[in-house]
Amino acid sequence: LENRGAPAPRGREFRKAIYHNIGALNIRDQAMGAKEVLKNAYVDTSRVAVWGWSGGGSSTLNLLFQYPQIYKTGISIAAVDNQLNYDNIYQERYMGLLPEDRHFFVDNSPLAHAKNLRGNLLLIHGTGDDNVHYNNAEQMINELIKNGKTFQMMAYPNRTHGISEGEGTSKHLAATYTKFLKENCPPGGR
Repeated sequence: LENRGAPAPRGREFRKAIYHNIGALNIRDQAMGAKEVLKNAYVDTSRVAVWGWSGGGSSTLNLLFQYPQIYKTGISIAAVDNQLNYDNIYQERYMGLLPEDRHFFVDNSPLAHAKNLRGNLLLIHGTGDDNVHYNNAEQMINELIKNGKTFQMMAYPNRTHGISEGEGTSKHLAATYTKFLKENCPPGGR
């Protein structure tokens, strides 16, 4: 599903609709698309999972937190949990300027919605992430704990944004999220 804001060849308005709305508009578009798919009788609505890395990790969190009636399980890898912490060139292009547009950064960040977690969540982050700093994960962990939410966490020491450094890392990462998915969203027919 190409939500508004995606770099699809659908024109300027489609692409620019995301301004001030990353974490809201794109998330709503994805959820409404999923809602349409779930109308099919053969879809098991109790086993809807989502995963993403980096911006996709942020989307995963926002989908789980803002649409818990749809999404039951999520795997978020190297997510921007707090838009105030991310690259200012990117954020200013899509969210505006600080301090006057601060509320867009805050209100559309996964951190603002963490209290709504109802499903299964696995957070994964490299402590040496040079793009989305590990402090994002720490803020999310603290917010989830503050709100009494249970979740699983896997930190990869000294791994950067790609979580690929070190012997066996990629294999371990794949095994970790595959095991979580099999346990929380088992395969099979309805």
